[in-house]
Amino acid sequence: MSILSDKEEALLVKARAIGAEFVYEPEDVAKGVKEYLRLMDKGLTEPKQAMTMIPTYVTAVPNGTEKGVYLAVDLGGTNFRVCSIHLHGDSKFTLTQAKTPIPKALMIGTSKDLFSFLAKQIENFVKNHHSDHFESQSPNVHLKLGFTFSFPVEQVALNKGYLLRWTKGFDIQDAIGKDVCGLLQAEIDALNLPVRVVALVNDTVGTLMARSYTSPGKAGTLLGAIFGTGTNGAYVEKLSRIKKLETSPEGEGDFDKSSGVMVINTEWGAFDNAMKVLPDTPYDRALDKNSVNPGMQMFEKRVSGMFLGEILRNAIVALIGEGLFKGAHGTSIDENGPLFTPWSIDTSALSTIQADYTSEYTLTKQLLEREMGVSAATTGDAMAIKALVYGIGKRSARLAAVPIAATALATKAYENYKIAKSEAQRPEEIEKIDIGVDGSVVEYYPGFERYLREALRDIQPLVPGAAGLEDAIRIGIAKDGSGVGAALIALVA
Repeated sequence: MSILSDKEEALLVKARAIGAEFVYEPEDVAKGVKEYLRLMDKGLTEPKQAMTMIPTYVTAVPNGTEKGVYLAVDLGGTNFRVCSIHLHGDSKFTLTQAKTPIPKALMIGTSKDLFSFLAKQIENFVKNHHSDHFESQSPNVHLKLGFTFSFPVEQVALNKGYLLRWTKGFDIQDAIGKDVCGLLQAEIDALNLPVRVVALVNDTVGTLMARSYTSPGKAGTLLGAIFGTGTNGAYVEKLSRIKKLETSPEGEGDFDKSSGVMVINTEWGAFDNAMKVLPDTPYDRALDKNSVNPGMQMFEKRVSGMFLGEILRNAIVALIGEGLFKGAHGTSIDENGPLFTPWSIDTSALSTIQADYTSEYTLTKQLLEREMGVSAATTGDAMAIKALVYGIGKRSARLAAVPIAATALATKAYENYKIAKSEAQRPEEIEKIDIGVDGSVVEYYPGFERYLREALRDIQPLVPGAAGLEDAIRIGIAKDGSGVGAALIALVA
């Protein structure tokens, strides 16, 4: 390890001070959980809340015994995916898929242009993989399709939802307020395809369903959560707690009430837009001000992959003002490069830096040159950058614990676990609270689950009824929630 100069030591002190601004204390996590519980109740009771708590009309979760062949399509961002899923009934499945990039022009064109393009991809896929369905046009041989549509909708039935707004670079004005399943079905019918859109699926609901199909144990999965480009969660709620279903005209579609439960899409990216309890730094404020939706999605802007790179960039720019990259070894920065270009740093850069344990921080120096326009960075520079990354990444993971803890407490899942534990004859009989997760941040960011669990332990003495909560939670990756989950919801339909 290089010996740092006095100047580098002073810089490192400043970097650690900025990193410390991201510390999310146990008391802060506990406050977050309590506020989440309050907003959760508000969203279940009253329509049009910031955290919308959208009823999905999905009233059953799978247990792994389901069988059949279903189609699923996924419009989640810049690609459109068509899948065929064969459920084998033993918690296993086979998946065939095709992926097509969405032409940029269609992302800002008309709804007819976009949805006829999507229907054409479905036609190509069905002709390639399910040609037998073209031989008979009987309604019984229609392939059932689950439509994963990862944009905000007001869902009013299992296969009906009105688009509230576009995100992720889409801006097709004539689609706002329209039923997206109806738009897709109209274009499928125009091509005379033997396909019926039977379910509208949010990607988090798909994650929940996919995890419940494949997870070990009989208890089913409580929560599906995405920690990737964005963040959101869906969970199983008692119908009796969804008060707004009784009082608002939202429920146009009939649904099966016999299970007594319904999956709720929380839209938790908008948790605490009012900023009562969320942590805040100058680097967060700069990001929000320069975003497409200032004041919105404030939880997501501190947790998800779309934003962590920009928070880091803002912090690095502040540290450049304090002497970063000003060493005497010929260090130079491209002043028109990524560090001075908003939204130019990918979260994968944070993962690389977080995982760099080389003696001279070689990987970090290489990344600075390759992706940030900094040549000949010193070891002191690299250590300073790592201090920033550590603070930003750890805070993201600790924030992720807030909705997970609150959901386990609000649904009484943790109370039920404690009762089961007290009655169990053998430890292996105890069913843990199962959480299915998906997304690049939770899957690949070094230490993410470890920091998340640390936050769950931290709140145990601070939140009533949370003692021992962390040990009760099992977290598992839900593979391909947007495909398998959509198929499972088509089956439920």
